[in-house]
Amino acid sequence: MAKKTENKQEGEEEKQKKLSLEEYEKKVIELANKGLTAEKIGEDLRKKNIHPKEYEKKISKILKDKYINPDLKNTEIKLEKIEEHLKKNHQDKKAKRERSRIFSRVRKIKKYLKQI
Repeated sequence: MAKKTENKQEGEEEKQKKLSLEEYEKKVIELANKGLTAEKIGEDLRKKNIHPKEYEKKISKILKDKYINPDLKNTEIKLEKIEEHLKKNHQDKKAKRERSRIFSRVRKIKKYLKQI
């Protein structure tokens, strides 16, 4: 019976170990330097039993300047790929149309994010 109480105490100690806000911010910045997005940082922290909701600041607020909205990032990457394609294939009319469509989407997302 003594073993069961020891195991419970060890489990409680692990749950009680909570990072301070400064340690949490350092961990987030460390993961961001590895090239992870805010969403991936949150997933990684949850795997390590560090839940971002327990802390005051959001991951995106901690990253501030480094944080790029994932929608904006993905559409800009798509636009770059289309422009590379058009350099090789000048007469691809569907790609020209797609470039203007994606460019307008990027512009709309930027405008939306400024309003928030």
